[in-house]
Amino acid sequence: MKRVRLLISYDGTNYCGWQIQINGVTVEEVLNKALTELLGEEIHVIGASRTDSGVHAYGNVAVFDTETKIPSDKICFALNQRLPDDIRIQKSDEVPMDWHPRFQDSVKTYEYRILNRRFPDPMRRLYTHFVYMPLDVEKMKEACRYIVGEHDFASFCSAGSQVLSTVRTVYTLEVEKVGDEITIQISGNGFLYNMVRIIAGTLLKVGLGVYPPEHIKEIIEAKDRYAAGPKAPARGLSLMEIKYREKD
Repeated sequence: MKRVRLLISYDGTNYCGWQIQINGVTVEEVLNKALTELLGEEIHVIGASRTDSGVHAYGNVAVFDTETKIPSDKICFALNQRLPDDIRIQKSDEVPMDWHPRFQDSVKTYEYRILNRRFPDPMRRLYTHFVYMPLDVEKMKEACRYIVGEHDFASFCSAGSQVLSTVRTVYTLEVEKVGDEITIQISGNGFLYNMVRIIAGTLLKVGLGVYPPEHIKEIIEAKDRYAAGPKAPARGLSLMEIKYREKD
């Protein structure tokens, strides 16, 4: 028996998120089926990030246990031949049997992309959130400094989360505009249910002039979901990478 780690990228448009559900096809379900057929044994992957319906990923991570004699670093090639075009394995390797993608010390990085122009662009409709009103990027940048650090992010967590603590650490939060696209990039030690999308929606309110930048501090202190802005649409969000810190 060995444990194999997968580095996975996918376009989340046609999936009901990562985690298996009864109401639609998910990335986890597709991987389980393809691996089971490839290896001839029942396979159940364990993912690092349970991305929502419509959310994309460049670097999600998952593991599975197998008896196969196929070299771990070759599984990615064989598996990709059985996957649909919108899911691809970028790397496969062997890890210790006790290595778990959700319980390692790690840094997750997400990006939220906003298309800020007069009219939508059909070529970017699946990967950006369209906003036609001008956004004040400088005010959005100023608001970021209130979010960076260790805080109780209860105001940025959707109902239904079952976590024991809503305290998280945001290491970096940056807003950049190139042409007509605004990118919000955030890195942290973990994120609550819908946390990144709610932060993006709140920063949009700042950019539109609804909230002054310093209002973010009051939102955090409120520890109340209703104090923050709306949850931004899923299609603008991508999981960029998960960096695991090596143990000494």
